[in-house]
Amino acid sequence: MTDNTNHHSAPVPIGDVVPGDVPVPITVWPVPAPRRGDTMSNAMGVRLVHNLTHPGELIVDLADGPQLARAVIAASRRSHLQAARQTGWGREPARLIVTGWPLDGLVPVEFFIRCRDALLPGGCVAVLLSHDVTAPVDVIIAAKTAGLSYLQHIVAADRPPRRGQETLLDIHTDVLIMTLSAAGNGGGR
Repeated sequence: MTDNTNHHSAPVPIGDVVPGDVPVPITVWPVPAPRRGDTMSNAMGVRLVHNLTHPGELIVDLADGPQLARAVIAASRRSHLQAARQTGWGREPARLIVTGWPLDGLVPVEFFIRCRDALLPGGCVAVLLSHDVTAPVDVIIAAKTAGLSYLQHIVAADRPPRRGQETLLDIHTDVLIMTLSAAGNGGGR
């Protein structure tokens, strides 16, 4: 059997989100938009939990709405759930912290320092922001200042791209994934 397809190398990434950083991969997740007042849809909660954690790992839920809590329970993860806002995050380090943005009454760098101190090495902070509200670079700079590394940018769109067709994505949410490097320093200090 002969493969007659033409193989092309991926284009060389150009441009910087944050000067000096290597380009960060952007992934498109075809998930529904959240309902008004919620941080995410149920499908977004499921994707975050399944893509960023393993069974039994701790997740801190700082998002508005029950979607992440449902995904945590269905996937046999553990969570401080929404009570974390009032009672603190506990002493056990988490694999994942999920939050909406902007933060009410919190200084971004101080918030990310608290996240850094609450994560396991290799753990992640998922910051969900409305696509048209906040400039992602502001969030990235605050996280890097706190010692977290910028890992991935996910865009959530109602209509997924179709192969061979020019499709405009209906992007509703940007998800910025920050991580605490395995060395524990985040690469940002």
